[in-house]
Amino acid sequence: MQTAALVCRDGSVDWLCLPRFDSHAIFAGLLGTEEHGFWRVGPAGPADAEPAPADRRRYRGDSLILESEWDTPRGTVRVTDFMPPRDGAPQLIRIVEGVSGRVRMRSSLRMRFSYGRIVPWVHKVGERTVAVAGPDSVWIDTEAETHGKDLTTYSDFTVTPGERITFTLSWQPSHKEPPALPDPEGSLEATADFWREWVEHCTYHGPYREAVIRSLITLKALTYAPTGGIVAAPTTSLPEEIGGVRNWDYRYTWLRDAAITLSSLLRTGYREEARAWRDWLLRAVAGDPENLQIMYGIAGERELGEAELDWLPGYENSGPVRVGNGAANQLQLDVYGEVAEALHLGHMTGLSRNDYASLLQIKLINYLETHWDQPDEGIWEVRGPRRHFVHSKVMAWVAVDRTIKLIESGDADGPLERWQALRDDIHRDVCEKGYDKERNTFTQSYGSQELDASLLLIPQMGFLPPDDKRVIGTIEAIQRELSTEDGFVLRYPTAGEEAGVDGLEGDEGAFLACSFWLADDLAMIGRVDEARTLFEKLLALRNDLGLLAEEWDPRLQRQVGNFPQAFSHVPLIDTALRLTASGAYGG
Repeated sequence: MQTAALVCRDGSVDWLCLPRFDSHAIFAGLLGTEEHGFWRVGPAGPADAEPAPADRRRYRGDSLILESEWDTPRGTVRVTDFMPPRDGAPQLIRIVEGVSGRVRMRSSLRMRFSYGRIVPWVHKVGERTVAVAGPDSVWIDTEAETHGKDLTTYSDFTVTPGERITFTLSWQPSHKEPPALPDPEGSLEATADFWREWVEHCTYHGPYREAVIRSLITLKALTYAPTGGIVAAPTTSLPEEIGGVRNWDYRYTWLRDAAITLSSLLRTGYREEARAWRDWLLRAVAGDPENLQIMYGIAGERELGEAELDWLPGYENSGPVRVGNGAANQLQLDVYGEVAEALHLGHMTGLSRNDYASLLQIKLINYLETHWDQPDEGIWEVRGPRRHFVHSKVMAWVAVDRTIKLIESGDADGPLERWQALRDDIHRDVCEKGYDKERNTFTQSYGSQELDASLLLIPQMGFLPPDDKRVIGTIEAIQRELSTEDGFVLRYPTAGEEAGVDGLEGDEGAFLACSFWLADDLAMIGRVDEARTLFEKLLALRNDLGLLAEEWDPRLQRQVGNFPQAFSHVPLIDTALRLTASGAYGG
């Protein structure tokens, strides 16, 4: 809950930012080559051979303790990787355990600070190894012998049944005293206890519990514990199209993503996380609610300037690699609705009253009252011209509607009759200007012929009832025009080599969140068998550990986009809850 390490099937950590999700990476091989940093632990093989992938891997029960096992001609070995939840600076612990036979192992550690650009000064301090570059130091503790070669730290050793060799990587500011000696075995036990106790709070016990629990654990892991901020994903620039330019930095807190994450946590019994996020929101927005940003840093930072790292070739040569995110300064009116909906749900599920949260909601509507009819960049953060996006207007309606409910409950004061009229005005405007009568569907924006998968949220937000013919017509139009052969859903039409509505060249995969939204809508309109079939097809797209990226490439049959993605795991949870409530599941 401070940062994340991504571990490949061959036992290589190819991505790790320290000490925070949004810090510079010390292992950036994911976006380049091994020259940009990695840490591989696995069976030793010929120097010129490709590292062997693990024969099997799994999380230990309902936890984030990863176990990878290799079967070799000489025996079987297990590597256990985990990051213990702790108050101090983050650690990555790797435990090598002999299962059978005698297996020769190798640890290859190549640290490259500042996203692979800086070779640190690596030296011994007693029995410990430390790598220093500027303000950062990384300490390596192990009982195995280490040696340096070609600017890489190696350990070669053999394990026998029951033998355990531990490695701990600890970050520390370089000007401070060395961190305390680690306790890998004690940390492993504490980590297992932490996740066991956390999962026990889950109130969902339906047929999709395994998928729901794994998604909840992933969302918890994407929460920055010191502040309560929630990152959209722990990675940057994993492409939405292999070889394309749609590569963005997701290591920040989008109000939209965080708000829907909060909603899923509340629906499954996790109030503490919801309270922490609400406190984060109040700090981030404090003093300037009229200039609400769509995203902030994980501690509430406002400046998220975008830059390109030209020394990194990108994931599978998909450049450019970007850090920061220029969309932070966009106008996205739907965010007001998501925030109001999250605060409303917190209120409805018994989250303790917070007068400043209620005051903030009133201030946001004061702003929205005079700005809801402006064009904006919309939910998908288009980099083309602003438009009157229908989804943005619908969510503006949601913001006003939920605030009216807050006033009616007696927990806030505001001009009730005026805002009731405003709610009616927005509703009328959307139905008159955003609806195509001839095709019986809402459209992406006023005056547009294009469709947009965000329209699937219209019944889920209560803007219109599910049995309204306009809702059913929109669902069916999106199935016809935005669905792939597999039945998954594209966000909107892209223009290939030309710059389309989003101002970008290239295409993208099916958007997983939108596909879950379609399953939700199908259940809402009574097509529950079809909804269940689509939902279970989506579950089958998860990787071997139950994780989802942002999109699915139907041509390459693989996940694409930043990984793991909160915006995919949240609707998985929501759809599972809806299908369970309707009894729409198989044996």
